[in-house]
Amino acid sequence: MPKSVTFIGNGKMALALAKGLCKTHTIEVIGRSINALEEFENTLNTPIKKTLYGDADITNKIVVICVKPANLGEVAPHLKGTAQALYSVLAGTPLSSLRTISAHSYCRAMPNLAAEVGASMTSLVGDHTIADHAISLFGTIGKTLWFNSEKELDIATALAGSGPAYLALIAEAFCDGAVREGLKRDDAMILMRGLFEGFGKLIQATHPALLKDNVMSPGGTTAAGYGALEKGKVREGCMEAIRAAHERAKEMN
Repeated sequence: MPKSVTFIGNGKMALALAKGLCKTHTIEVIGRSINALEEFENTLNTPIKKTLYGDADITNKIVVICVKPANLGEVAPHLKGTAQALYSVLAGTPLSSLRTISAHSYCRAMPNLAAEVGASMTSLVGDHTIADHAISLFGTIGKTLWFNSEKELDIATALAGSGPAYLALIAEAFCDGAVREGLKRDDAMILMRGLFEGFGKLIQATHPALLKDNVMSPGGTTAAGYGALEKGKVREGCMEAIRAAHERAKEMN
């Protein structure tokens, strides 16, 4: 596979991926506006090839489509030629819809917001012939997991794709709770960020149930707080969030 990547669209996800790839790949970005492409280049701080849709030729290129899902039908006719491989980060857009763009191989990818800091958890599905390349490509922005069906990818989207928003809600609520009890907001934020950073490392090697048991002593503060979370049906709420997001992903297919 050539060491060059062509992005269709110049949004946040394209920029995050380009940041991960620009040291080892040449970057082309296809978009609507030269001004927007120049802004992309300035933010990336690396020279890119800037191409407008009217001049777009994807022949034998590695293409990553990063437009809004609703814009796929509008963008596809502008892409001339047959790509070597087409990757899509469009939520809820099945492989069958991607075939409106000509390519030898296809892959759906679902990164998450942490791609911006090189720590995405990206789910992948598609033609097995490009599985290794897909894992390598998206490995530049974090961890990857290859699935054998689009159904699994839709569930993964509900967990890892949408997950940062759910964790952000919990993080904000923890800070609000500490402020309500009398802590300064800035101090609460420092504690919350330290908590999430440390927990992120612990959860890599320890089962969640064991982490909970290690913290919870009989009749202690953690047990009291944990009881309040169960009373508030936080566990059920989290499980229902995955269900609702999965159902929505299926509706978008």
